Amino acid sequence: MAKTFLSSLSLLLLLSSASAFRGGADWQQQGRRQCDITRINAQDPSSRLESEGGVSEFWDHNSDDFQCAGVSFHRHTIRTRGLLLPVYHNAPMLAYVLQGRGIFGVMVSGCPETFESPQQSPEGLRGAEKFRDRHQKIEQLREGDVVAIRAGDPHWAYNNGDEDLVVVVMQDNSNNANQLDQNPRSFFLAGNPEMGQQQQHQQQRFRGDSRREQHEFGNIFHGLDVETLAEVFDCDQETARKLRSENDERGLIVIAERGLQVIKPPSYREDQYGRRGEREGHNGLEETICSAKMRENVNNPSRADIYNPNAGRLSTVNSFTLPILRFLQLSLAKGVLYKNAMMAPHWFVNAHSIMYITRGESNIQIVNQNGQAVFDGQVREGQVLVVPQNFAVVKEAGEQGCEWVEFQTNANAMFNTLSGRTSALRGLPVDVVANAYQISREEAERVKFSRPETLFFSPSRSSAARRHGGRVASA
Repeated sequence: MAKTFLSSLSLLLLLSSASAFRGGADWQQQGRRQCDITRINAQDPSSRLESEGGVSEFWDHNSDDFQCAGVSFHRHTIRTRGLLLPVYHNAPMLAYVLQGRGIFGVMVSGCPETFESPQQSPEGLRGAEKFRDRHQKIEQLREGDVVAIRAGDPHWAYNNGDEDLVVVVMQDNSNNANQLDQNPRSFFLAGNPEMGQQQQHQQQRFRGDSRREQHEFGNIFHGLDVETLAEVFDCDQETARKLRSENDERGLIVIAERGLQVIKPPSYREDQYGRRGEREGHNGLEETICSAKMRENVNNPSRADIYNPNAGRLSTVNSFTLPILRFLQLSLAKGVLYKNAMMAPHWFVNAHSIMYITRGESNIQIVNQNGQAVFDGQVREGQVLVVPQNFAVVKEAGEQGCEWVEFQTNANAMFNTLSGRTSALRGLPVDVVANAYQISREEAERVKFSRPETLFFSPSRSSAARRHGGRVASA
């Protein structure tokens, strides 16, 4: 009897495992179908939410491009004295500071409040000191900063500068840390984000768009009843109602009328490139989850990994420079192309690339596995372009040059080039090149050794003639 029961149980578990495996395979196959795209578009934000202290803009994560990469993208513009309310997300994210300066905090559950503010007693006795406030670490924000935030970690940001603080954010919804579906979700700890949902509905109706929300968010305290909140926070019911923020119409970003009074250490003096006056000693070995470095600046030209003084440079942030990215499985690169310069045709071996143009414009071509040009056009400042894994891409800057940041879905994104000193064609024997393309051996040598540069190509006479010949790229 016992053997029969165990045999039946084993068979049931085996069938369940097989069903789960088939379900996982179906989900993966669906993801592959979503990446079988024949057209990619340079995209602008599809919805815009006005708040008291700024503006939040969201890109359409339901588009084929974003569905293929499994990511979503949004941008916050925080005005002076604006506070982005505490929030956590269902997936890890990378943020890049486009403009301005401020401060931010990330709350990691279980970590101690290491920032303390003492308040002396009236007698001035040192032994009678009390603490007015305790909180977790606060860090500075400045232009060029890359900030990594884990899934489920609440965070906030505040603009203490004299100009708008502008931050672009990529959320990796297909990351293993997200056990939900690939819809972006934001869980606010304050405010009344439901007002923003109404704005989204109105914008969708205006556009005649019947698809589901671009981004889902709400105040989690709003769903708890007043009595429960009063009990768990040991407060009166009036305070509990304020935690629910029922009548708060300020939006996702609010204004701190008297500024934000928080305890933080003085910042280092920095030069124009953000270099600090004292060297930071960190290699990731001594980090714990509570002390892990979450920020790295990529604005300093001297930290470039690839540099051509006549064409441009590329600076990367990966798990070697920011160890927390090893757990998030994300990385970022900042590229600069000078006037009319070109970046060699290349493909990412192990990651999708989500490119945001920060300055200028670029003519870009992307080719899929079928040899089809899925994009051939101009991408301008403020637009986002998704380059799927293994799709070949080439960039050419316009008359004003071009700068961009690339969010990548791997902790150490790698790429191969098609031309240049370290390219795939350079590694082929001359006779292989000649026979593959039905050209003479002399022509094959010329093709193979034509470009001595590695990644960034300075403008050639032929490219200048082509541009002046009237080639117009259409997005």
